[in-house]
Amino acid sequence: QVQLVESGGGLVQAGGSLRLSCAASGRTFNNYAMGWFRQAPGKEREFVAAISWSNGRTYYADSVKGRFTISRDNAKKTVYLQMNSLKPEDTAVYYCAARPAYRGTFYNTQTAYDYWGQGTQVTVSS
Repeated sequence: QVQLVESGGGLVQAGGSLRLSCAASGRTFNNYAMGWFRQAPGKEREFVAAISWSNGRTYYADSVKGRFTISRDNAKKTVYLQMNSLKPEDTAVYYCAARPAYRGTFYNTQTAYDYWGQGTQVTVSS
């Protein structure tokens, strides 16, 4: 069992930056692939970024590529999402997710993940 708690959300102006954190507790974190998803009002939850557990392979949605960076610190059991050049369309509740995975594997679909955090709100004003 893994518990996930997101933090770092808030209100920021367009063009600004935020760094989200997702702290994991429970069983070992090291062999879990991690992902970030987001859900805007009236829209379905969508994939943002993912990272493997072993070699730090990453994958991004086209909408955030070049602006967002996912990373992890296995010693701290934490995954991060650095968000730069934020746009109003990035406004959403951001969720982190986790699942056990083979080395070097990551996932970009919601159904692939076993554990979810409660979400943190990110609001980007124009």
